Amino acid sequence: MASTLGGGDEGRSEIAFFDLETAVPTEPGKPFAILEFGAILVCPRKLVELHSYSTLVRPTDLSLISTLSKRRSGITREGVLSAPTFVEIADQVYNILHGRIWAGHNIKRFDCVRIRDAFAEIGHSPPEPKAVIDSLSLLSQKFGKRAGDMKMASIAKYFDLGDQAHRSLEDVRMNLEVVKHCATVLFLESSVPDILTEMSWFSPRRSPRTKSNEKSLPSGVKESSASSSSSGVRETHPIVSLLTECSEDDNSCGIDPSDDITTLISKLHIGTLQTDAADEAQDESTPSPNPDAKDEDFLGVDEVSVSSISASLIPFHRGGSLRMKLFHDDDPLQLYGDSLKVRFGISRKYLDHAGLPRLNTVVDLPPDLCKILEEADDVARNLSVESGTTSGWRLTVMRKKGFANYPTARLQISSESNGDDATEVYQRKESSETVEKLDFSSNEFEELESALLPGTLVDAYFSLEPYDYQKMAGIRLAARKLVIHMKK
Repeated sequence: MASTLGGGDEGRSEIAFFDLETAVPTEPGKPFAILEFGAILVCPRKLVELHSYSTLVRPTDLSLISTLSKRRSGITREGVLSAPTFVEIADQVYNILHGRIWAGHNIKRFDCVRIRDAFAEIGHSPPEPKAVIDSLSLLSQKFGKRAGDMKMASIAKYFDLGDQAHRSLEDVRMNLEVVKHCATVLFLESSVPDILTEMSWFSPRRSPRTKSNEKSLPSGVKESSASSSSSGVRETHPIVSLLTECSEDDNSCGIDPSDDITTLISKLHIGTLQTDAADEAQDESTPSPNPDAKDEDFLGVDEVSVSSISASLIPFHRGGSLRMKLFHDDDPLQLYGDSLKVRFGISRKYLDHAGLPRLNTVVDLPPDLCKILEEADDVARNLSVESGTTSGWRLTVMRKKGFANYPTARLQISSESNGDDATEVYQRKESSETVEKLDFSSNEFEELESALLPGTLVDAYFSLEPYDYQKMAGIRLAARKLVIHMKK
C-alpha cells in the first residue's frame, strides 16, 4: 500500500491519534468487529490538528449489529449497514497510520491489536508505527490516580471536558485535550514541586531511589528530583514530563528543550507495536520476563506495620464527591501474598454495570495477612462511620461456620472487557522455571476456571479498594497480578 498523505515514511513526523468503536464477539474465538475508525494527525510541535478522517465500518458478520441501536450512542444499525467494509477503507487507514507515531487511550492492549487483526483478516500486511504512545499507561504512571480509574470518561470529567461520546473522532479529540491538560498540570507542578505537588490530591508513589536522592537545602527545604532532570536540563516542553522514561542515573537520553515531540520520542523508552506483538506472541511459548519479580509498589506482609495503615477521603473528581483511599504511611496500600491456597474456584455470581460477570476466587489467609486486612477493615469502617454513611459494613476477612480456623478473603479478577485494569494472570509449572501468560476475556473463562481449582496455590498482588454501593460498604481486594502454581 502506498503512503501519499504527508510524504514518505521517513518524513512522516505527525502523531496519529486514533480510536476504534467495536462490536464484542458473541462466540468464543471470534474476533472483535470494527464498527468505526477515527483518526487525527497532530503537529508534534504545536499539538494542533492537521488532518482528520472517520468512517463507520460494515462488519462481515452482520449478526454482531442485530442489537446495535440499544448499545451504541449515535451509531445505528442502519448507518453501519450502509457503511463501507474494512477492505474498502484499508488503504486509507494504512495511509494514515503507517510510519507515524500512534497515540490513543488503551491502544496497546486493544486498538493496536484490533487493527492488526483486521488487516490479517483481509490478507494484507498491517501498518507499522514508529512508536506507540498509550495515554492510559502513560497518564496512570505520570499523573497518578487523581481521576479515579483513569478511563477516558473519568479524566474528561475531572477536567470538565464534557461527556465521552463513544464515537471515534470525538473521543480522539477528547484524548488529545486530556493529554494537554495533564501535561500542563504536571509542567506547572514541576516548576514549584514543593508547593503544588503537596497540594495535589494524589501523588504517584515515589521510588526508594527518588527518596534517597533528595538533597537538603540550607533552608531545610528538600529539592525533589522531579524539579529537574538528571542531565541538568530543565524540562520546558509541556509534554516532556509525560514522556520522559529515562533513568534518574542515566544521562544518555540527551533531552533538549528545543526538541520537538518526534525527536523526544526517538530518545525515550516508548514501546513499539512490533515489540508488543512479539511479547504477545511469546506469552504462550516462552517464559515471561520475571513475572515472579516482586513489584516494589506491593508490600509483603513482613513489610507492613499495622500502626501505619490509615484511610483518607479524597475527591473522586474535581469538585465532585469524595472517595476513600487506604494508605500505608504515605503510599497507597497494596499487598503481596505468596502461596495462597484457593478454597473456592472462579465464581461468576456478581455482575458489573454492563451485565458482564465479575470474576472472583476465594483464598485462605495466613495469620499475618489476616491481621493486616482486619486492621484495614477497622480503619476504613471507622472513617466510614465518621463520614456519616448509613451503609452496612461487609468484612473483608470471612470466617464462616465450619471454617473457623481457615479465614478466607475474596479476590476480584478483572478481564479485558470489565475495564482497563485487567488482571495479569500467569501459570508456573511445579518444579519448573517455565511461566506462561494466560489471556482471557468475558467469553473465555474456561481456561482460567480449570487453572484456579480448589487447593491450587497462587501468588497474588492486589490493591485494597474501599467501596460504598447500594447501602453496602467494605473493601474490595482487586487482583492486579496472579501467578498460578500449576501441578505437573
